[in-house]
Amino acid sequence: MERRLAPAVAGRGAQSVDVPTRFGLATREVDGDWRDYVESLDGPAVKLRTFVTEERPKSILSFNRSPDIFFDRSVNAYRGCEHGCVYCFARPTHAYHDLSPGLDFETRLFAKPNAAELLRATLAKSNYRPRPIAMGTNTDPYQPIERRYRITREVLEVCFDARHPVTITTKSDRVCDDIDLLAEMARMRLVAVAISVTSLDPLLSAKLEPRAASPSKRLSALEKLAEAGVPTHCSVAPVIPAITDEFMEEIVQRAAANGVGSVGWIPLRLPHEVAPLFREWLSVHFPERGDKVMSIVRSIRGGKDNDPDFFTRLRPTGVWADMFRARFRLACKRAGIGKNTFELDCTRFRPPETGGQMRLL
Repeated sequence: MERRLAPAVAGRGAQSVDVPTRFGLATREVDGDWRDYVESLDGPAVKLRTFVTEERPKSILSFNRSPDIFFDRSVNAYRGCEHGCVYCFARPTHAYHDLSPGLDFETRLFAKPNAAELLRATLAKSNYRPRPIAMGTNTDPYQPIERRYRITREVLEVCFDARHPVTITTKSDRVCDDIDLLAEMARMRLVAVAISVTSLDPLLSAKLEPRAASPSKRLSALEKLAEAGVPTHCSVAPVIPAITDEFMEEIVQRAAANGVGSVGWIPLRLPHEVAPLFREWLSVHFPERGDKVMSIVRSIRGGKDNDPDFFTRLRPTGVWADMFRARFRLACKRAGIGKNTFELDCTRFRPPETGGQMRLL
């Protein structure tokens, strides 16, 4: 009997809301007759609206002690991400709030309008000691709603006023909206920007990362930032076996040609609820290739869908992993580019003025 595949959800990465979670999130029941009736009238692809809830947290600076990542503190202006990258390792965080790591993660967003105010108060404390703040570690600081809220811009202005170093990771060319401020910060060695480029195929990107900037826009943004003197890093991430790995060499070449100072790669990670979401995505978009993809993923993760352990979670093992490393190393050698460490300056730090005012000079 021929298997009938579910239709793709238009403009979204996840294909459903009902994803098994660790927190007993209730399964959402939809009457089958009702669904059939709606699809007979409107067609199977339902365009979902995005909802944004404003929240007022009491703190904005998060600290971590992970020994295998380069930062120990971060700011996340938003929760959830409209980019809808199906592989996003941050999706499980929505389950903590009784929301689905699937479609809820990309349609039920939270914005923190008081983020800059909270950060200013934190940096002004007498016992605060500066180290680079990472932005974009959980959800993208330049996702589409940033154009309306401008929270990321406000946070950067606080950091500039305090001469506090920042690193930014994004998949959006919207980062160039702040290129004036980033260029000023770069002159003081206060900022570095990384942009993830997953593939060079806009059609594939539209399936993997439906509301992120196209690959060409991301590469163009890297070029503009580099021209403005902003330290830039191109992250070929994630590398998805048998889906995106074919673009690895050309992305490295294009990044080098655009004046990018550093490149790196990160293998696909499928923690917690991301694994079933990704499997579902494969069944919709690449049904003939799904078993092969997951077989390779398991081969680099010790026979499991995911390896959560420190160090090994970012350093896969096995024949396939060794091949990817060799390919990437050779691509970097041919392009004359490598992975650099951008040394940001913490010595310029000055506690910001409180009361909502910034210095004139």
